[in-house]
Amino acid sequence: MATAEVEPAPALPDYLTNPNAVLGDTAEWRYGRAPDYSNTRKVYENTKKHNHEAASLPSLVENLVKNWEIEASFKSKLEDWRTVDHPNYTFSINGGPPQTAEHILKVGTYNAIIAPNEFYSPKTSDFSKSHKTFKRMMPTFAWEVIEVYSGPPQVAFRWRHWGEMKNNYVGFNDKGEKITAKAHGGSIDVEGVTVATVDDKVRLQKVETWFDPLEMFRQIAPNGIVNKEIVPLEKTAEVEKTTASEETAASGKTAAHVENAVPNEEAVALDKIAAPEEITEVKKTAASEEVVALGKTHAPEETAELEETTAPEKPELWKAVVLEETEAEKTTTSKKTMNVENHEETSNAEEATNVKVPLDSTVNRGIDDLEPKIELAAPEAGEAPGNAVVAAPNSEETKMVHEEMSRISASECPFLMNRE
Repeated sequence: MATAEVEPAPALPDYLTNPNAVLGDTAEWRYGRAPDYSNTRKVYENTKKHNHEAASLPSLVENLVKNWEIEASFKSKLEDWRTVDHPNYTFSINGGPPQTAEHILKVGTYNAIIAPNEFYSPKTSDFSKSHKTFKRMMPTFAWEVIEVYSGPPQVAFRWRHWGEMKNNYVGFNDKGEKITAKAHGGSIDVEGVTVATVDDKVRLQKVETWFDPLEMFRQIAPNGIVNKEIVPLEKTAEVEKTTASEETAASGKTAAHVENAVPNEEAVALDKIAAPEEITEVKKTAASEEVVALGKTHAPEETAELEETTAPEKPELWKAVVLEETEAEKTTTSKKTMNVENHEETSNAEEATNVKVPLDSTVNRGIDDLEPKIELAAPEAGEAPGNAVVAAPNSEETKMVHEEMSRISASECPFLMNRE
């Protein structure tokens, strides 16, 4: 009796059985040649948490996604992608609108899955910048399937994506600011869930993914963003001038009124120390305090001697201090005295060494004395691992980094292609 011949089961596509199948394809590769995933595969083998049996459903799903990621990141023509059903393929994140393969080709896989936030924004990072931001920070970024909940045609599974933060994170956020986080050398480990509809060739059609994109940034900079604001010189002078003008208007007094309230001998001495145009405002009560701080009023002959011994060839520009009419600040005033004979301002040790100058403490200074103001109590704190530091969108630093990161040269390709 003849036995019926059993047809062999169709062979599974190589992109289901081999995680590197598409690397051997003849295609238009984005950087001229196929990428190198050897180091990433080593990281995967050494640090993965799950061991799936060959040809099992979790293993097949894992290989499919790994080959898709290679194609989406490095094959620049959609017709070269073997892992998707071209006319029916869409990709969406966290319930958002479906995205086409053409969109992913244009913006890159990172920009396709990360929503704008305080650490990163696809709106301020093109394809090249996005790959430099993450691939420089983590040279390898391995991926594995944790568990598969259902089989084809609708495959639901949980996954894990992990790597090591070996280099600083440098990216651009939703405000256009440059964000820098110092490398802490620790792991970055995120998880998510994907539901994928596949066709009869187990090619991806509709892909829906859910995960928390901010979880990665919380691990990159556990301490969050440390704001560091550098006020430009011209802006500092403008703010000081505006502050002084507002205080003058509020008090209804001018420097001229105050000068009239100062004894003649004292006015002569003050004229030598601070030219009238350099004094924006000194309040009436402040003038009385200055008389006390300066000591006794000089006799005419003492004033003349003072002028002769202290008047420089070119008058120096001195700071006029705005003193508020409060008892607390009167006490502070007593700590700051003007030594007229030596032409120098003395203060307590803490004030003398404090480089942070509040905007309301200085009305005018000489041009040579103006310095940028750094509103950061401990500048070195921002450089510590776990902190993220902000640079303004229009700063030269941000502009230079934008320019550098918008290009990927041939020499950088091997470095950028070594990832999952």
